[in-house]
Amino acid sequence: MVDMRPPPLPDRGDPLIDVRGLTVDLPTQRGLARAVREVSFTLARGEALGLVGESGCGKSLTAMALMGLLPEGARTGGSVRFGGTELLGQPDDALARLRGRRIAMVFQEPMTALNPVHTIGAQVAEPMRRHLGLPRAEARERAVALLDRVGIPQASRRFGAYPHQFSGGQRQRITIAMALACGPEVLIADEPTTALDVTVQRQILDLIAELVDERGMGLVLISHDLGVIAQNVDRMLVMYGGSVVESGPTAEVFAHRAHPYTRGLFAARPQWLEDREDGDAGSNGTGARGAARSRLPTIAGTVPDIADLPPGCPFAGRCAFTLPECDAGLPAPVAVGPGHQARCIRLNDVAAAAAVQKDTA
Repeated sequence: MVDMRPPPLPDRGDPLIDVRGLTVDLPTQRGLARAVREVSFTLARGEALGLVGESGCGKSLTAMALMGLLPEGARTGGSVRFGGTELLGQPDDALARLRGRRIAMVFQEPMTALNPVHTIGAQVAEPMRRHLGLPRAEARERAVALLDRVGIPQASRRFGAYPHQFSGGQRQRITIAMALACGPEVLIADEPTTALDVTVQRQILDLIAELVDERGMGLVLISHDLGVIAQNVDRMLVMYGGSVVESGPTAEVFAHRAHPYTRGLFAARPQWLEDREDGDAGSNGTGARGAARSRLPTIAGTVPDIADLPPGCPFAGRCAFTLPECDAGLPAPVAVGPGHQARCIRLNDVAAAAAVQKDTA
């Protein structure tokens, strides 16, 4: 089983990214729909931040906003500052000079991130030639060293090979080499282990953590896997309906889940009976393996389309604690612990119900 214990928090360095009230509106057949709503966070040098939530919650769109890679017609609001410079509203050529050089991204699917008609060596060397102005020979030398560093066997000989000649895990290693080619200050990893087996997944995550620590980068790790988040990030944001519904240090959020959606997300993950901390299945995965539960709890209802999100709390209607007041507006973040916040107007009621459920269990 995956060890669910959160890692210890490292010392934080100078802030790299400061996001305040980020909104993203996407064009739909019914007009503009707000896909990201009032997202705020900071990322310090050497810190790992996790974005977790089910598909369609706004994780990848938030990352794309940082990179300036939003779909055509998207409109943004709020502020995204990198090294003190506002990124929203920057012209495309300015963002192109930034991408790959100071902020880089490992995309979810390596076969779509890699160009099938170019060799992997050329693709790793290209950022160094484009951003650093290195001559071809020096770029090749550095690319070979980087491919070797990320674990591509016989990197010099395979420099001229094409993406289809590599396994899925090797292709993901190549995309990591591409992202690290120019020594970025921030690395965004969007579901970097999708479709990889457990062993390769662990190797890729260990490699990313080692390289981030080695180079002192800030890391934004996007995942729907709570085990991955537990083991690899210092702080986490739980997203639903384009909003951050809960945020805080990973250990704090895992130990004291405050928002109803966070509790439902934890309850719905597969686990073993001896791993359970309480009645809503909020375990940290460290117990002995026992019998699997016969049926997983589910969250009532379905995820609404972004054009049909409630005007207030995005989880209203699916939540057992919904009141008419929940639709009045997006709840303000409420402090529930050290650095730990949740957007809910009924946090006391949620906590009381959880305590009763725990006692019953």
